[in-house]
Amino acid sequence: MKRLHRDQRGLTIIELLVVMVLTGLITAAITTTFFQVFDMNTRTANHMSALSQVQQAGKLVSEDILEAQPDMIDGSPAGGEFLILGWNSTSVHEVTYTLEDGELWRSESIDDGDPTMTRVAEYIDSDPTKTSRAWDSVKKVLIFTVTATVGEESEQRIYRVQPRPGT
Repeated sequence: MKRLHRDQRGLTIIELLVVMVLTGLITAAITTTFFQVFDMNTRTANHMSALSQVQQAGKLVSEDILEAQPDMIDGSPAGGEFLILGWNSTSVHEVTYTLEDGELWRSESIDDGDPTMTRVAEYIDSDPTKTSRAWDSVKKVLIFTVTATVGEESEQRIYRVQPRPGT
């Protein structure tokens, strides 16, 4: 058996414990950082989704309002409709927006023909304090608010759109 010299000692239990604790702390820090980055990516993706849905809804509704004739705008329709717009060009157009189960739908009929349905946006909050519309018949301006919520992230926009003069 080989004898150890006084300067050739092994590691003590305390030194091993210190190394294990330091390794654990470093591992915990790396894991926490990873989960924070992952959570931030998820929140950013949800926020971008909500923003995209609000912008899509605002764009399509605004385009239809610009075409609509002021006397053919119903900003407070009865029933489940969110907004009803109409205009006469070479034919009569009627566009109805409906908010159902967090989805905004657009239905268009031309000359009382069969309507075509299109989903405009998802994740739209149906709470009237968050998604609403109001037609100011004096100023001839439609003010509508759209809020989309994806996960815990929300985005809200307020649009003020006036139909084109002379429509």
